[in-house]
Amino acid sequence: MSIDTLPPLREVIAAHDLSARKSLGQNFLLDLNLTAKIARQAGDLKGFDVLEIGPGPGGLTRGLLAEGARHVLAIEKDPRCLPALTEIAEANPGRLTVMTGDALQIDPLQHLTPPIRVAANLPYNIGTELLVRWLTPDTWPPFWQSLTLMFQREVAERIVASPGSKAYGRLALLAQWRSDPRIVMNLPPEAFSPPPKVSSAVVHLNALPLPRYPAQPRLLERTVAMAFNQRRKMLRAALKGLAPDIEDRLIASGIKPTDRAETVGLEQFCALARTLEP
Repeated sequence: MSIDTLPPLREVIAAHDLSARKSLGQNFLLDLNLTAKIARQAGDLKGFDVLEIGPGPGGLTRGLLAEGARHVLAIEKDPRCLPALTEIAEANPGRLTVMTGDALQIDPLQHLTPPIRVAANLPYNIGTELLVRWLTPDTWPPFWQSLTLMFQREVAERIVASPGSKAYGRLALLAQWRSDPRIVMNLPPEAFSPPPKVSSAVVHLNALPLPRYPAQPRLLERTVAMAFNQRRKMLRAALKGLAPDIEDRLIASGIKPTDRAETVGLEQFCALARTLEP
């Protein structure tokens, strides 16, 4: 059996009794044309290893392999999906490795060879946490060259948001400091089985060789987190725990002490973090 002769996903789901489970954040994409399109958004996969989280019955997995991925490492928490993924592995000898377990607990790097891309229809319940981990490693550049990830539309908008918008916050700053994120696809609820209550979007993030502006990562993360945890407060109040002379440091960074976090750009936050370095 080759990848072209694998049965349709609806037949696979019926054969293996793979009803989506809400507890696992599962919403399956059954249209192989859509999964192929998502795979293409990941860029040229030839010569790349690809990390996929939450493959489910393997729709996107098929697309990644068809697009020429050198090797796909798929991490799946639901053991019910293993027989379907095994069929894909048998149709692509040596190109698909499936690991069972929680993606938050598994270190995939020992099973991947650079260069590496990440492409996944992320389970809704762990998507944001995984993204933040991939954006905040101790060293940069990271292990990945690009991330192509499915999120709830609301989360996707937070990743690409600009200052002054309601969606702008910590996620936008972390993503835009070290990568170039953009929304590349929108998907309605009816594209999934079962249909979620919200629309979805695919975000593609290319890793930058260096952060856009210099700053110590932990200091920047702490500053941004404090600023947006009390986003309705003026920054002189929201950040008073960072330094006793925070007003002077804000002014030195080009920020008015009376500004609120949602109006301050990435460059200014990085400048503020530099004033806080020991």
